Amino acid sequence: MLTFAYLLMLLFMRKRVFLWMSALFLFVSVSLAQDIPAGLSIAFKKGNSQELSNYLGSKVNLIIQNRSSDVNNQTAQTMMADFFSKNKVIGFSVNHQGRRDESGFVIGTLTTDNGSFRVNCFFKRVDNRFLIYQIRIDKTNE
Repeated sequence: MLTFAYLLMLLFMRKRVFLWMSALFLFVSVSLAQDIPAGLSIAFKKGNSQELSNYLGSKVNLIIQNRSSDVNNQTAQTMMADFFSKNKVIGFSVNHQGRRDESGFVIGTLTTDNGSFRVNCFFKRVDNRFLIYQIRIDKTNE
């Protein structure tokens, strides 16, 4: 009986160690893979153009409902503030994101009081940070 209890304890301990190691591996993998700014999602959720400007490159191609503008960081922030003022943000969810070498992207859904918008943000690495060089916002057909 003692050996059976001992075997059960060993099995339980191994299972625990395996779960801890798996969790640690997952945490490290996600941390290393997440060079794309986590605060970007928060900025969109708040509809905060000032916070969003922290992730903008010096030049941004901003496409809002098929109107394209190549602007500097400050003008992009102003244009996003205008968009957010006309479309009160209710929520934002990231649908897909990825990165490869020196670039990355985030595709999300921005829910506003005027409907939902698909948001595509494209990044490039500048001085060891990922900065947005293009934002595309299109109304969805929901």
